[in-house]
Amino acid sequence: MPKPWKPTEPSRFYRHLKAVFGDPSLRTVDARRRRAREVDADSVPYGRGREPKGLGDVVGSLANELGWVEPLARSGLFVDWPGVVGEELAKHSHPVTIDDGALVIRCDSTAWATQLRLMRSTITTTIAERHPQAGVESIRVSGPDAPTWKRGPRTVQGRGPRDTYG
Repeated sequence: MPKPWKPTEPSRFYRHLKAVFGDPSLRTVDARRRRAREVDADSVPYGRGREPKGLGDVVGSLANELGWVEPLARSGLFVDWPGVVGEELAKHSHPVTIDDGALVIRCDSTAWATQLRLMRSTITTTIAERHPQAGVESIRVSGPDAPTWKRGPRTVQGRGPRDTYG
């Protein structure tokens, strides 16, 4: 089953700007005068809908409107990593990315990767409690990267780099 289409950030931003600035044909001098006459009739300094709002409310509604809640929650999870797994584990592991609801964690050694795999359910529960909007459903833990000799999109089976040394 194909994935449902999800609007991208540029398309959401375009729709937001279009809603804010309106139709280009309404930007003429006459259209502005008509709109000013309509607004003046209802414009009261402290009328309904004109109450001052706090900065946190404005930024929160803007983040909601532009779809930044999930990316902000994910970055909050990355920053709060020592609080999620503890100081000792945070020294030897770091979150890399979140792909399709799976948090990818890279560790310094295979021993630390094994430790994190054993704590997978505890870490998932902690993330769900502290950062519910991050969208983490599962965890993938990997050890350190080994050097690769693969270059480019195509490779040939063989002994690798040793076959060119003589």
